[in-house]
Amino acid sequence: MKLTLADPSYLKDSISIISELVNEARFKITPDAIELVAMDPANVAMVIYKLLSSCFTEYDVKDETELAINLNNLKQILKRAKPSDMLSLEMTPENKLQIKLKSNTTRTFSIPIIELDEREQKVPELKFPISIQTQSSILNDAIEDADIVAESVTFIAEKNKLMIAAESDLSKANIEINANEETKINTESTDKVKAKYSIEYLKKMIAGSKLADEVSINFNRDYPLKMEYKVVDKLLLAFILAPRVEND
Repeated sequence: MKLTLADPSYLKDSISIISELVNEARFKITPDAIELVAMDPANVAMVIYKLLSSCFTEYDVKDETELAINLNNLKQILKRAKPSDMLSLEMTPENKLQIKLKSNTTRTFSIPIIELDEREQKVPELKFPISIQTQSSILNDAIEDADIVAESVTFIAEKNKLMIAAESDLSKANIEINANEETKINTESTDKVKAKYSIEYLKKMIAGSKLADEVSINFNRDYPLKMEYKVVDKLLLAFILAPRVEND
């Protein structure tokens, strides 16, 4: 296989975000895309990632290949990529992943392919009565506001409105996002739908705003949250986050 990217930021930013949640991951390289499905070590969050072949200037993959990599090692190398670099990925005969950064100089790195014992992760089939499409910056601001107050955040959706609320012993934050041209809210439920999630995880996930200006948010009562960042014909980065269920 040989893969070449003219714009390294799609891979660089994606791996930087994913590595905050997942230490080691198995990539599936198919004739159409580089794919990854991985759980964080605490089994609270899942990452789903696809970098499409149409993103690459050269995409030579004859057979489907799987390779597991330490994401921190890969992130450190990709950090060295400049916007003007051509980035290419190749397997070496020694079973290492070779990463080449080429502009007025050519820099070549190689990292080991690792053994991963964990079974292949399957993306769960989830059904949602709530679907929200909004600007990534609107969600980022709401999560950062809630973070001042508490460690968890409650999403409350009703017709034409999303509320993001956080509460600690002494403080409260309440962010109201109304449906408008920037925010589309589709709900099949006539009741309020409410669920609580960890801010620590959400802060890592909203870094997807580096990749896409819009985010889609799906959730249900005491049910996983799904967030999706898409760049048409280029990539998909999605997260599934387990809810925090109250024991009261």
